Amino acid sequence: MSERIEGRRRVIFLFLDGVGLGADDPAVNPLAVDAYPTLAALLDGRRPVLASGRWSTAQADLAPTDAQMGVRGRPQSATGQAAIVTGINAPQRLGEHYGPRPDARVRAILDEGSVFATLAAAGRRPYFCNAYPQRYFDAVQRGKRLLSAVPYAAVVGGQTLLTHVDLTEGRALAADFTNEAWRDQLDYVDAPVFTPAAAGKHLWQIAQPYDFVFFEHWQTDVLGHEQALDGAVAILRRFDGFLGGLLGAADREQTLIIVGSDHGNVEDCSHGKHTLNPALTLLIGPEHSSYAKKITALTDYVPVILEFLGVHSLIVTPK
Repeated sequence: MSERIEGRRRVIFLFLDGVGLGADDPAVNPLAVDAYPTLAALLDGRRPVLASGRWSTAQADLAPTDAQMGVRGRPQSATGQAAIVTGINAPQRLGEHYGPRPDARVRAILDEGSVFATLAAAGRRPYFCNAYPQRYFDAVQRGKRLLSAVPYAAVVGGQTLLTHVDLTEGRALAADFTNEAWRDQLDYVDAPVFTPAAAGKHLWQIAQPYDFVFFEHWQTDVLGHEQALDGAVAILRRFDGFLGGLLGAADREQTLIIVGSDHGNVEDCSHGKHTLNPALTLLIGPEHSSYAKKITALTDYVPVILEFLGVHSLIVTPK
C-alpha cells in the first residue's frame, strides 16, 4: 500500500477520552511530566498544561477547548462526544451533562447527523478505524452494553463496526494503539503487535482510501478515574510515540491532524473525577493556526473539519 496519495486533503482525528489541560504539577498531572518528546518538539518545549494557554508554534497549535459549553456541572462523555461529532451543543439541548454512554436523548441528537453522516452524504469517505473484539458485540447483542457516542455515530453514518478480522488484515487498530492488549488480555494470538511509532505509521496506511479518519482511545479516562498517575504517564508516552510515527509518515502539507478530548479527568489524578478544566486540543497541519482560532468549544470541531475538506454541511446543526 502506498504511504501517500499526493494532493488529497485529509483529516485525522485522534480522540483521547478524559484529557484536559490542568496544573503544571507533575505530582498530579501526567501531562506536566517531561516524558513526551513528540509533544515537546511540536510545542517548542511548552507542556500541554493550563498555564500554557493558547500556544502557537510553526508546527502546531494548542487550543484549550470549553467542555462545559454553558452548562453547569462536570462534563460527561456521552454529551461531550456527541458535541464533538455533531457540532450540536448536546449538554445545552438536554439541560445537563450526561454519560458515560448515550441514552435515548443523546442518541436522538446523534441521529440528527454527525460528521460521519455529513461526509458520507457529500460523497466523501469517513472511517472509524477502531476494531472491537467479539465479546463487545456479544454484550451489545445481549443488551448488556450500549454503544458509546462515537461508534454509534459511525454506524448511523453507514459504517459497520470493525472486528478482529479487520484488525488482523490491517484495516483497523485497537484502542491501545499497539494491539498488545488484544494478545495479552483478549487471547487473539494472531493480532499484529506494533511499536507505538510503527502503529502511528500503520494508521497513516489505513487512512489512505479515506478523507476523514477517527481513532478513539479511552484508557486515559479510566486511568484518571483510578488516579493512576504512573499508568497515565506510561499510556501518554505510548501515545506520544504513536503520534510521532504518524507525523513521520503523513503528508503534512495536505493532512490536518486533530488531537482532541471530551472533558478533563486524567490531568488531575488527585481525586478520580471529571474536571472543569478545558479539554485538550492540538492541531497539526496546513493552516493549523488559522483553524485553531476557530476552536473554542467542543461544538467547533465539525465546522473546522468540513471547512478543511471543502464540504458544505448538508445538515443544520444548531448549537
